[in-house]
Amino acid sequence: MKIGFIGLGIMGESMCENIVKRHGDTVYCSDINKSQVEKLEKLGAVPCENNIELSKKSDIIISMVPKSEHVKAVYTELLPYIDESKICIDMSTIDPSVSVEVSRMIKSKGAQFADAPVVKSKPAAIAAELGILVGCDEELFPVIKPILSYMGCNIIRMGENGKGLAMKICHNTLCAEIQNGVNETLTLASKMGISTEDYHTAISYGGAQCFYLDAQWKNLRDENFETAFSIENEHKDLGICQRLAKEKGLNMPGMELAKGIYDDAMQAGIGKEDWRATIKVVRGDYDA
Repeated sequence: MKIGFIGLGIMGESMCENIVKRHGDTVYCSDINKSQVEKLEKLGAVPCENNIELSKKSDIIISMVPKSEHVKAVYTELLPYIDESKICIDMSTIDPSVSVEVSRMIKSKGAQFADAPVVKSKPAAIAAELGILVGCDEELFPVIKPILSYMGCNIIRMGENGKGLAMKICHNTLCAEIQNGVNETLTLASKMGISTEDYHTAISYGGAQCFYLDAQWKNLRDENFETAFSIENEHKDLGICQRLAKEKGLNMPGMELAKGIYDDAMQAGIGKEDWRATIKVVRGDYDA
């Protein structure tokens, strides 16, 4: 079974690399950045000139692109070349309603479609330890789970098309709210003369212990904002959550607070930095 992978960005390149390492058949790849395609070719993937060539040659088409409009554009372009022999898996983080719309397009051609966004960031992508949240028909899940297992170790079907993305948005929103709590209290602790290391140790002793702080405290201490997951990507996800909450008539003040911090970070021009760089906004490094 031949796999095609579209989108070789920060996450996609490592995800595709792990498929190449673990899959026993051909893996095709495509990206607008030709240097990324060349990089994957050296690792064993077969390059394609464009997405259409990839779709013609692949039994399973996997996409990992930045935004809703990119996903819609990819599958609109590929639609004439999709038939009942194809399985399409979009692993991007986009608006659930757009993904449902794309799923209907693909299913109208007799093909199968799943949304399968990932959680965790670049180190987990490299280690093939991503969490993968799937929205698809029940009978499709056991078919695609072995493929997803090349990239992740925690894989769960959340329900029908769109539900994987709905859960991903809930997940990332909660992460941003937890992060903002860390940012605020770490900044206060610092002003009170407490080191980042001691702050982390003390938090680990109680109910506020959390994965985000355990994973990031050394980077925060060292002012390391090299990008594994960007501010602009989390800003996008919070924007989706804000729209979903409005549609459902739900008041989410914690989300709104976190979204405001990300708005300020984008305005400060640090959107390309890692999302932990939002601490610079909280501690007042930029004028409001």
